[in-house]
Amino acid sequence: MSPTKDKVPVESGAAVPLAGFVDYQKGAVVSREILGKPTGTVTVFAFDQGQGLSEHTAPFDALVQVIDGEAEITISGEPHSVSAGEIIVMPANRPHALKATRPFKMVLVMIRS
Repeated sequence: MSPTKDKVPVESGAAVPLAGFVDYQKGAVVSREILGKPTGTVTVFAFDQGQGLSEHTAPFDALVQVIDGEAEITISGEPHSVSAGEIIVMPANRPHALKATRPFKMVLVMIRS
């Protein structure tokens, strides 16, 4: 299933609860870009249990910060179990995929350089 994506403005200098940017939706992947610049993006995702993103590559490294739940992230065929409070880097040009083993929220930071 394709993610739902809505850009959410974040006021500079304001502290906001990160997990509140997206809510879980049954059988869905939801995403909201919270910062978008030519040099990169920061996007928050919520995945219902069993939902995921199919294998793909990206031309830049991507940092995933797990803020709730658990998922399996596969990088170049190697599975990694990740949970709240952990980070993982998905290297540029290497195939990766993810699947929520429980309802799962993450922040994806993509730096284009």
